[in-house]
Amino acid sequence: MLLSSKLSAAPIIGITVGDPAGIGPEIVLKALHRQDSIRPLVYADRVILEQTRDLLKLDLDLNPVESPEEGKYESGTIDYFDPGVLNEPITYGKVSADGGQAGYEYLDRAITHALDGCVDGLATAPLNKESLQAAKLPYIDHTAMLKARAAVNEPMTLFLVRTLRIFFLTRHISFREIPGAITFDGIIEALPLCDLYLRQLGLSEPTIAVAGLNPHGGEQGLFGNEEMEVITPAIAEARSRGWRVQGPVPADSVFHQAMEGKYDGVLSLYHDQGHIAAKTLDFHGTISLTMGLKFLRTSVDHGTAFDIAGKGIGDERGMVEAIRAAGKYAISVKEQLSDSS
Repeated sequence: MLLSSKLSAAPIIGITVGDPAGIGPEIVLKALHRQDSIRPLVYADRVILEQTRDLLKLDLDLNPVESPEEGKYESGTIDYFDPGVLNEPITYGKVSADGGQAGYEYLDRAITHALDGCVDGLATAPLNKESLQAAKLPYIDHTAMLKARAAVNEPMTLFLVRTLRIFFLTRHISFREIPGAITFDGIIEALPLCDLYLRQLGLSEPTIAVAGLNPHGGEQGLFGNEEMEVITPAIAEARSRGWRVQGPVPADSVFHQAMEGKYDGVLSLYHDQGHIAAKTLDFHGTISLTMGLKFLRTSVDHGTAFDIAGKGIGDERGMVEAIRAAGKYAISVKEQLSDSS
């Protein structure tokens, strides 16, 4: 059920529907039927919301607003900000400049409201990189745009899934490049940010585990030297600076141990190391937080799913969790940023 007007003090969360040709609008409307702790403001063209409402056969009123303060935030109503990009329904499942431009405009207006302080945080549905390129936009994805407009520190991705929190030292590089990308300086730069961002989520003295790279943590050089030559010295230096860091912990156990509460977060050394752990635990429940901004942004960890767009079968569970996390942590992040300024 949509948010009751009784929760007038709840955080206002800006929710962008992403590329309208994908499943973003669908999972957003579905997800809003399962929220009860936020005031949701959707960023989308009215024609897209009408198209989606008709597709899903939902009984919803659409309430356009010029500013977040005008929202009704009551059951049965979708409060939305319309940037006026599209005047007619879009073709589902197709890469297009129109879809890229619309998704960009939704995010652009939501960022502006977040920077102005009239929304407390953002939850975003997926954009399509090819559509953004077709529209000749200067950003290839959410992260690039958010970093350019709203970064306070170096942004980092934090995965949340149940009780597991995962940061990433490296991201989109080939597997053969990974060992060379794991450096002493890189780890030393990442760990204080991990500490800071966990504190922004309300953890007062977080303990961070650094995952190992090689099987069994390298077995003292038997299976590789990265742990001995780079990772362990960096962890020792981090401890000498007062950070609560453990490791390197073999990757086949560190994520389970963190989920059980031994560590508050894990620094994964490469993309698939952390992604596999999170998505095996709960594929649809894994969400992404972009930390290091002037506000909190959460997102689903999947794409636009053009292959099923317009069929009404998109799974909204990730969007539910992304919106819920934004509502849970947005105020804490804002307060921490205010205290440190």
